[in-house]
Amino acid sequence: MLVEDEIESGEMLANFLELNNFKVYWAKDGKEAFKYIDDHADEIELAILDIMVPHHDGKEICANIRKHPVINEIPVLFLTARDEEKDEIEGLELGADDYIKKPASLNLVKAHVESQLRRQNPEKTAWIRYDHVYLDTEAKEMYLHDKLVDLTHTEYVIAELFFQHPKLVYSRQEILEHISDEDKYIFDRTVDVHIKNLRIKMKEEGKLIKTYRGVGYGFNREFLHS
Repeated sequence: MLVEDEIESGEMLANFLELNNFKVYWAKDGKEAFKYIDDHADEIELAILDIMVPHHDGKEICANIRKHPVINEIPVLFLTARDEEKDEIEGLELGADDYIKKPASLNLVKAHVESQLRRQNPEKTAWIRYDHVYLDTEAKEMYLHDKLVDLTHTEYVIAELFFQHPKLVYSRQEILEHISDEDKYIFDRTVDVHIKNLRIKMKEEGKLIKTYRGVGYGFNREFLHS
């Protein structure tokens, strides 16, 4: 993700990085940057931030990245015309990994990007995302936007079943068999209660779980390409 409000330099850098096989989300202000984080956190592997951008500056964006459950460990580079030592120190203290002073050549920025990506751990957490819901399949947790959703273990297991197999529809009995090891005392209609509670906790994103009348429950296929 590139955050740069200067159109000419932003366009040049975004095009240059794309020519070098990087997919670039270019935000021209802080609001747009937050929207990219909200919609594409599972795709963002590095951020290049200008400090002085409208609405939310680069420092706020960096702070948001560092507390985000999906991208809190990605490299963050500050690319800015502010060259005072105190600005650089403050940026690094906020969690930035690198500080590039403008003007900087396109090749120099690319070299810094590649260097930071090489340092990253190649092993990635197994995240599944649809719309604004993220499942961490290693930690067995759900996040709505960047907030942890307080699910019971059985609710999480049901959600993961639907998210991992979004093209399938499961009968109550199949869901029951899937979660029976988790809850020895669950009954057929209790499945409905778990799914109702799961939808409530997912708030507006409860729409991702659909009731297929006469069949059972499953992922809402309308959102397969979200």
